[in-house]
Amino acid sequence: MPESKKPLAKVWMRVNGLWHYARVSAIPPAADQPVVVLVHGLGLSSQSMVPLGEELQATYRVYAPDLPGFGKSEHPDRVLGLSQLADALAAWMDAAGIGHAHLIGNSLGCNVIVDFAARHAERAASAVLIGPPVDRQARSALRQIARGCLDMLGEPLRFWPVLVGDYLRAGPVRNWITLRSALGDRVEDKLPHVHAPTLVVRGEHDTIVSQRWAEEVAGLLPHARLAVIPNAAHEANFSRPREVARVVTEFFSGALQPA
Repeated sequence: MPESKKPLAKVWMRVNGLWHYARVSAIPPAADQPVVVLVHGLGLSSQSMVPLGEELQATYRVYAPDLPGFGKSEHPDRVLGLSQLADALAAWMDAAGIGHAHLIGNSLGCNVIVDFAARHAERAASAVLIGPPVDRQARSALRQIARGCLDMLGEPLRFWPVLVGDYLRAGPVRNWITLRSALGDRVEDKLPHVHAPTLVVRGEHDTIVSQRWAEEVAGLLPHARLAVIPNAAHEANFSRPREVARVVTEFFSGALQPA
C-alpha cells in the first residue's frame, strides 16, 4: 500500500474533562511538515474527512478530530453552539500541541473555522472552506433539509452509511439544535474579519451551496479565491478527495494565489 494511502491512526485525548476522538497521520511526519486540521460537518464525524486526509498525509501532518458531541467524542452536558464548537477546537489544538495550522472544513465545519479564524487569527495559517453554508437567501431549516436531501442523490452510495451512522450517533436532538445554531450564525458578517489566505471549494453539483453563494463567500473574504470540483456534490472531500487534495496542495504551495 502506498504511504499516502495508509489509514489514518486513531487517538483519544482528554480535553476539558471530555474524551475526544481523532484521526491523525499514520506516516511518521517530518519535523518541518505543515500541520493540517480537518473539521467535519453537521451531524458527521472525522470519518467523512478520512479520504481527503489520506490523500494529504504524505505531505502534511494531518489531524481530524471529532467535535464534542459528534462521532466518537464524548457528549457534553449541553449542545454546543457555533462559537463554542470553535472554542472546543481551539482547546483540542492546545491539548494536541498545535499552535497554528492550515484549517480545512466541510459544510458546518466551515462555519466553525470562520469563527475560529476571526477570533484566533494568529492560529490560522490559512483556511479551506469546502461547501460553506448557510446561504443567506435560504436561511430556513426546511430549505436546508430539502437541499440536503437533494444533495444525497449526488453523493456516492458508500457515503450513505457514513452519514446515517454518524447522524444516529449524534442523535436527532443534537443535530437539530446544532442546525438551528448554524441558521442563526451570520457567517457573512464574520467573513471580512478572516484575514488568513482562504480557498473556497464548491462541488459542481452541490445543491446545498449554490455557485452564487460560493462566489459571494469568496468575495466577502479579504484574501480568497474559488475553486470548483467537477462532478462533485457537497461532500467533495469524501467523493473527490484526490481532486480536492490537488487544489488544496496547489493553494498551500502558492500556485493558487488568493485574489
